[in-house]
Amino acid sequence: MGSTTLTDIPDLADKVGRFPVRDSEDPWTESEVLEIAEELTGEIQRLRAELAAADETLSDLLRDSGDGAGDDQADSGSSALEREHELTLVNNTRDLLTQTTHALARIGRGTFGTCESCGNAIGKARLQAFPRATLCVVCKQREERR
Repeated sequence: MGSTTLTDIPDLADKVGRFPVRDSEDPWTESEVLEIAEELTGEIQRLRAELAAADETLSDLLRDSGDGAGDDQADSGSSALEREHELTLVNNTRDLLTQTTHALARIGRGTFGTCESCGNAIGKARLQAFPRATLCVVCKQREERR
């Protein structure tokens, strides 16, 4: 897997200085942000490979679905359930890839760490644990109550 470097994110030092943190947290360092960017980059590569394999499996399942003219209802139901499961996996992987790509783009744009709802700091510890977070804890809790 290729790793992200300083040259992959123009003006990283300037951007890191603008990444917000909560009052009790130390400011972000370039090495901390690079570590997260490398993790996200590796995750993107893994998810793309996983998505390609899942798409192929789903295509095989869809192609084979017409072969069972003599299948009984239980076999047809089982095949449909397998296709549905694989489709769910593909959609979940696509969503995760979109979130991961968005997180890496936020680093590049200099908006990483800023809540997309209220504009406050998401929290350094939260982002180190879950770099795809786009909302602070308060806004995330509010979203989940809806």
